[in-house]
Amino acid sequence: NGKVKSKVFAAQATGCSPVTTAIKNGTDIITPVKPNTIAKSIAIGNPADGYYGVKTTQISGGYGEDINDDEIISAMKLLGETEGIFTETAGGVTVGVTKKLIQQGRIKPDETTVICITGNGLKTVEALNGQFAEPVIIEPKLNSFEEIYSNSVSTA
Repeated sequence: NGKVKSKVFAAQATGCSPVTTAIKNGTDIITPVKPNTIAKSIAIGNPADGYYGVKTTQISGGYGEDINDDEIISAMKLLGETEGIFTETAGGVTVGVTKKLIQQGRIKPDETTVICITGNGLKTVEALNGQFAEPVIIEPKLNSFEEIYSNSVSTA
């Protein structure tokens, strides 16, 4: 019929997931929680519009899912390594939850999917402390660069 039926999916961090918990439980009652997650920008334990988020997701035929802090970091790394996008933790939540929903079969691999990633990783750098090797400092000379580059290529 030419009409597009869009589904809305909810994504939250496990450490603060009152909306996705309500969706999974099949209710529209939001039970407030005390936030405990690295995704500080979306850590709202008693969201004012939570009810509307649940209803919109349910009516559209979508679903709600959450991921833990380790999964958030993995999703941030995945986005950075595959797309060159350095997102904040909230963006890691949307990427990680999308991956999880695809694995669950709730989003089909051939469906067009829009993911909102609105913040850059500089806002939450502390979430990645200890996740990467320290950068190597070199002399500002071409041969210093070539040496470190050839070493990194040979070990990759």
